[in-house]
Amino acid sequence: MTTHHLTTPLTDDDLSRLKIGDLVYMNGVIYTGRDAAHKRLVDLINQGQELPVDLKGQVIYYVGPAPAKPGQVIGSAGPTTSYRMDAYAPVLMEKKGLKGMIGKGLRNNEVKEAIKKYQAVYFGATGGAGALLAKCIKSSEVIAYPELGPEAIRRLEVENLPLTVINDIYGGDLYEEGVKKYRVE
Repeated sequence: MTTHHLTTPLTDDDLSRLKIGDLVYMNGVIYTGRDAAHKRLVDLINQGQELPVDLKGQVIYYVGPAPAKPGQVIGSAGPTTSYRMDAYAPVLMEKKGLKGMIGKGLRNNEVKEAIKKYQAVYFGATGGAGALLAKCIKSSEVIAYPELGPEAIRRLEVENLPLTVINDIYGGDLYEEGVKKYRVE
């Protein structure tokens, strides 16, 4: 296990150094989006229209943050379950160059194959630690679909957002490896 400090946008060289189980401290700009926003993005792609954000080399954090309290940048910002985005993630990798996804939980085989084919990485953020993760967010701005409320697409500036590599470009899957490692025969 290696620790990396990465700054977005991510490059193929950045991703080539990551292996499952590695720790990453993410810095720079990332975007938020959940299933409703993902559906809208894929609908735009299917209609041949431009997206409200250029996703080339970018990272999407699957989060619906709580409202900010006075004096805070953002409220609790824990990861949501990633399988809700599985129907859309391969299209964003293939058509728009998305390089990173942050969430929690398993991805389906289609997403894992797309991660290998299009050279992307799925990062896990710690579930239940939304208040702590929010402290890594230095600014937050809604940039698309404000009518979706907490599911709007936001531009976040993050500093040392702690993540774990769950699926890497080599086909590694930390969840599968963990089961194998600790299975009692």
